[in-house]
Amino acid sequence: QVQVVESGGASVQAGGSLRLPCTASGYTSSSLYIGWFRQAPGKERAGVATIYMDYARIFYADSVKGRFTVSKDRTKNTASLQMNSLIPEDTAMYYCAAGLNVRSSLRLQPSEYNYWGQGAQVTVSS
Repeated sequence: QVQVVESGGASVQAGGSLRLPCTASGYTSSSLYIGWFRQAPGKERAGVATIYMDYARIFYADSVKGRFTVSKDRTKNTASLQMNSLIPEDTAMYYCAAGLNVRSSLRLQPSEYNYWGQGAQVTVSS
């Protein structure tokens, strides 16, 4: 059973930074994607960034390019989302998810991910 554990949610001022680590465990496949998604009240869950762990290939939604950075931590199955220059529009519940059979053309689609973390609230005030 794959488990996903995330942390790091908080309230910050606009222009601030947060880091969201995510660890996936319990899988045997080498083809693992770790993705971050966010959902604001009244809106659909949307992809923010994802990393294909084997080759550390990283992809970002246009709305966060240049502000958010994904890194693969030294621990094999851990990656982190570094969020800089936060704006109020980034306020949402952020979820980390793991996918074992993600289609590359749909890598930012929530439906491609099988295992989800509990969520971390990020609130950015102006």
